[in-house]
Amino acid sequence: MKFQKNIISKNAFSENVLEKKIFFKKYINIITSHHYKNSFYYKNYLNNIGYKINQNNDIKDIPFIPVRLFKELDLISINKNSIFKTLFSSGTTKNGLSKIYLDKTNALNQIKVLKKIFEELIGNTRYPMLVIDKKIKNQSRHNFNASVAAVNGFSIFAKNISYLLDDNENIDYKILKNFLARNANQKFLIFGFTYNVYINLLKKLDPNKVDVKLFKKSILIHGGGWKKLDNLKVNTRTFNLMLKKKLNISLVRNYYGLIEQIGSIFFECKCGYFIPSNFSEIIIRDENLNECKEGEKGFIQLLSLLPTSYPGHSILTEDIGEIVNESTCKCFGIGKRFKVYGRLKNAEIRGCSNI
Repeated sequence: MKFQKNIISKNAFSENVLEKKIFFKKYINIITSHHYKNSFYYKNYLNNIGYKINQNNDIKDIPFIPVRLFKELDLISINKNSIFKTLFSSGTTKNGLSKIYLDKTNALNQIKVLKKIFEELIGNTRYPMLVIDKKIKNQSRHNFNASVAAVNGFSIFAKNISYLLDDNENIDYKILKNFLARNANQKFLIFGFTYNVYINLLKKLDPNKVDVKLFKKSILIHGGGWKKLDNLKVNTRTFNLMLKKKLNISLVRNYYGLIEQIGSIFFECKCGYFIPSNFSEIIIRDENLNECKEGEKGFIQLLSLLPTSYPGHSILTEDIGEIVNESTCKCFGIGKRFKVYGRLKNAEIRGCSNI
């Protein structure tokens, strides 16, 4: 879509709150109109809730799709012959998984924006990367689950990649030692889903088999998987302390994002908050779906200017969050700060019957 060029040209984080509000409102309405015209299910949804397309509608009034509908329906705004990649949420089978359909333009725009966000925080240097997972063999070029999609996305920042685990999901100490020997004197990236990092790096790694001092210059990037750690009574503070104590890793970047809005991720700042980029916005809603005030907990609604091949530009998640006062944080960017408290168990979000 032609208007995407104007969006992608923006820097990653706002220096002017009013400017962001104006352009975000403009383009979120354009994208809403686009999906209304091109998505059968989305059009039905807007008609059934009585929503009127208007280029001046406020951001808080943009309709949202409950995230679970991506598991139940093929939500798509392009011809099926234009599908370039299909993304699936994590799981053991493709039944009951979210399905996200991308054309080439949407896939490319997501990578461009991810690169802008990442470079704002880490810089534009490509680093060696150690992935806390096993290498997927015979990988399809057109179908990815959340794990593969994340590795592929962050791999654009790597100049070479090594995988920590062998095919049996045991640590390959030969590969690990070779990786550390080559890269310990420079910055390098470690990437993985949070639970994988906890189990396969913090728990499995034997400090007698490798010199943990060689992890000192690493930058750990991790996200997702907190639900399993919550069950183990491991929070962010405990997780970071374990990384520092056992592996000497002190530079840690936690991120929050969904496969349904891949590319529109949120990095946690040094103060412990997530910050929307210029390409994303967040609203917190209570159990009646009314907008919450600052400091009130509720369901996280994520808005993004990137999804054009599928109507994923406004999604109501089943995650609980809270917008905090931005004056408490002096980190990168200006604007909203928010916390994520995890997923509500057995969440039942209203609105599913309208599609």
